[in-house]
Amino acid sequence: MCGRFTLTLDPGEIQTLLELGPFVHIVQPRYNIAPSQPVPIVKNADTRTVELYRWGLVPSWADDLNIGNRMINARSETVHEKPSFRSAFKYRRCLILADGFFEWRAEQSGPKTPFLFKLKNDNPFTFAGLYEHKELPEGGELHTCTILTCEPNELVRDVHNRMPVILDEKARWTWLKPDADQSVLRALMAPFPADAMKCFPVSRAVNLPENDRPEVVEPVAG
Repeated sequence: MCGRFTLTLDPGEIQTLLELGPFVHIVQPRYNIAPSQPVPIVKNADTRTVELYRWGLVPSWADDLNIGNRMINARSETVHEKPSFRSAFKYRRCLILADGFFEWRAEQSGPKTPFLFKLKNDNPFTFAGLYEHKELPEGGELHTCTILTCEPNELVRDVHNRMPVILDEKARWTWLKPDADQSVLRALMAPFPADAMKCFPVSRAVNLPENDRPEVVEPVAG
């Protein structure tokens, strides 16, 4: 799964490196993004506008808004058939901006060890995501999203049995095409090449979402 991630670079640098359009909201550096918090997404390959959506997908038909707490991730292998995700997979795909993600390794004894995974060049990247809009009884709309996961690559496998789907510069815009064939989309949901990534252990301070500061992304002795 993917339960925490980072977006620490300057918005202008992110915009340039990912060839994005305007930012609807100012995106501040984030070192410990957690579920239920706003995350930057892109829905349209033409405008490439960046918007903020709440992490944790709430389908339009859901009565309980807390369902989003259980739907921060969607398995790529079954996303096309699960009632909670299949409509969004067909019609409402998005990119979620990041420059790192955390996974936790179980130890023989004691607490799990958190690791930060990044690209070797430290550039930002995009997760494959889905989004939803839900009308609220009191008026207005709730905008939510989820991150797709897949089998881990060789690097992540040593820490966890799942990883987020990372789309490269070509795949990300194919992912957003409204008329993209589902077989093409499924082929994109593959493990990102391990040789383009790096990882290192970080402080267990990352376990607490309120610890959103630079220290949580610094390497520590493993």
